[in-house]
Amino acid sequence: MLDTLKYPIIQAPMAGGISTPALAAAVSDAGGLGFLAGGYKTAEGLAEDIQKVRQLTSSRFGVNIFVPGPSDADEDAIAAYRLKLEREAECLGTVLGNPSADDDEWNRKLNLVKAERVPFVSFTFGCPSKGIIQELQANGSFVIVTVTCVEEAKMAADAGADALCLQGIEAGGHRGTFSNGTDLQEEYGLLVLLRLVKQELGIPLIAAGGIMDGRAIAAVIAAGACAAQLGTAFLLCPESGTNPVYREALASPRFTSTRITRAFTGRRARGLVNDFMEAYDKEAPAAYPQLHHMTQGLRKTAAQNGNPEYMSLWAGQGYRLAQPLPAGELIRNLTAQLLEQNRE
Repeated sequence: MLDTLKYPIIQAPMAGGISTPALAAAVSDAGGLGFLAGGYKTAEGLAEDIQKVRQLTSSRFGVNIFVPGPSDADEDAIAAYRLKLEREAECLGTVLGNPSADDDEWNRKLNLVKAERVPFVSFTFGCPSKGIIQELQANGSFVIVTVTCVEEAKMAADAGADALCLQGIEAGGHRGTFSNGTDLQEEYGLLVLLRLVKQELGIPLIAAGGIMDGRAIAAVIAAGACAAQLGTAFLLCPESGTNPVYREALASPRFTSTRITRAFTGRRARGLVNDFMEAYDKEAPAAYPQLHHMTQGLRKTAAQNGNPEYMSLWAGQGYRLAQPLPAGELIRNLTAQLLEQNRE
């Protein structure tokens, strides 16, 4: 099914309201593959987004779902972190949320994408069982699993995934690792990861991480990918749900670098380095989604107050190359650069 795309460009599913139906529809209509982010949404909210996409386009699209992990976080560490953040919440005029563990309505969302016969279904934070993948495939869905290393790639291939999305260390947002533990494995840049997985497996590969223009798309295809997935490149598109304060921060000279941190959600994610990250990067325990729920109100209040220093400003290492273009125009620019690169 990836071979049927007009252009080998996939819009990454960015949770938290950024991947809107309008953005997914615009990308798919322009010849790429638009994605909805199921993460953090209720099943009802995701169902509404699916219906909206279908009202906006007859082109194919995808839905991403978070795979729930074990709820084995250190409750004492969470309580200690909460105590440190309470003064921040008080200064912002808000309160911290309940650090609860949940499965992000896993079963309801699986039933939804099956009922809706969503053309492309991708998974992040783990690999579904072989049975789940087979059910989706029998229902007509093309199944993609996000991986960050060769071991995860082999697990997903063994489970029967149709394709793998290889996430390099350059990528913005949450790391798609299967485990959220602190015993970190070696982490790879995208091109190295592509070559390592390509050497081991014959499954179709999608490249993700730091890809911002057609030249980078050409590079990952030359390295063995069949398509490129871009997220940060779409943050400034008018169709995206990127908060205005977030948009300004991406172009502001105040923010000069990105870093991977657990500070906001308890799961490692790359974003712009701001005051909150600097203060709490080394304090946050590996507790997801508990910390996500705990800091959600704090981050929302900061956005409402126009304060980027307490927001999770997810961005890949190439964020300075993002352009405020309509999604369709961005796709046209990317494909023109890709074709030019292929002619050289």
